[in-house]
Amino acid sequence: MQQVTTKHKNPRRLAAALPLMSAFMLAACSGPAAPPAPPPMQVTVANPIERQIRDWDEYVGRFEAVQDAEIRPRATGTITSVLFTDGQQVQKGQPLFVVDPRPYRAALAQAQAQGQRAQATLANARSELQRAEKLLAAQAVSREEFETNQATLRTAQADVAAARAQTQTAELNLSFTTVRAPISGRVSNRRVSTGNFVSDGQTVLTRIVSTNPIWFVFDGAEAFYLKYRRQDQSGERSSSRDTGNPIEVQLADESGWNWRGRMDFVDNAIDPNSGTIRAHAVIQNPDGFLTPGMFGRARLLGSGSYRAMLIPDEAIVTDQTRRFVYVVGADGKTAQRPVVTGPPADGLRVVREGLKLNDRVVIAGLTALQPGMPVQAKLTRIQLKQGSGSPASMPVTTPPASDASAAN
Repeated sequence: MQQVTTKHKNPRRLAAALPLMSAFMLAACSGPAAPPAPPPMQVTVANPIERQIRDWDEYVGRFEAVQDAEIRPRATGTITSVLFTDGQQVQKGQPLFVVDPRPYRAALAQAQAQGQRAQATLANARSELQRAEKLLAAQAVSREEFETNQATLRTAQADVAAARAQTQTAELNLSFTTVRAPISGRVSNRRVSTGNFVSDGQTVLTRIVSTNPIWFVFDGAEAFYLKYRRQDQSGERSSSRDTGNPIEVQLADESGWNWRGRMDFVDNAIDPNSGTIRAHAVIQNPDGFLTPGMFGRARLLGSGSYRAMLIPDEAIVTDQTRRFVYVVGADGKTAQRPVVTGPPADGLRVVREGLKLNDRVVIAGLTALQPGMPVQAKLTRIQLKQGSGSPASMPVTTPPASDASAAN
């Protein structure tokens, strides 16, 4: 058997190539290298704001005139003048219509003549009685005749009083021929024209509604009524029956609550058909912009003052059964925190339960968050949104050092 011997011409080159060959062999055995881990997701976090909050309850209603007068004549006759322009603003006592006054002037003249006749009869009766007194003293007339003269005087006095009353009635009827505005407000269109015949207390001439102030009338659910009664009993909030609780109104084309007033009336019974109770508030309307029948949404002070946290609405996640927020713990991982929310305030959302002042709440970057996910948190501050149209909150008053306690 022949032995083959292989000789390497350059042993140093072979020794240098061995480590490189080993590296290639190891790479071929281990497969492709794993990609590097992605960096943690970036989110924006902030601590809740603690504020003093008052709840507001919302209602739907309409404006009504405080005074609404249907104008009817108190004299019968023909309309001779119309003294206003349809739709104008009128003042109490301003003349509106004139009914033909001539028959009433004649009746007044007749009553005045009857009064003068009664006065003459009375003067004659007094003279007769004075003569009878002198004759009775001289025993020239009988007692019976003297008493007759006394009765005649009393009758004449009664006739004068009756004539005076008839004159006053005639003067009053004559004054009714000028139909005047019983209230100040805006007049509707005329329902009769010059030449029309109108009847006392029957013919409708026009209508006047007052404009300042004006009522905002709405119906409240029985549940709200019970809540207010409980709050009144506990001293948290006074009843609107006894206190002019503040109310704000928003018109159909407005985004803010621009009209402010106070509660003025709560009805004495709940409607058994609808389960609601009627109430109204007084709103100042100096320029007459608010019109009876106009629609509006109102919010009424619904609670006393209490402490609560404020966070943006965007930070709150809602599923089918609950609401929660994401908070970032000291380990840099996210966790879900169930919360109980309340009404808006200063453009933010009230959180009644579930948060603490030192919680770092995720307010931006929630799209792909999952519980337990590591994140890179960027701390910022929540800003109040003044002029947002929501009720304003108040800062929490810092207690004295002796009364302060550390947050748990």
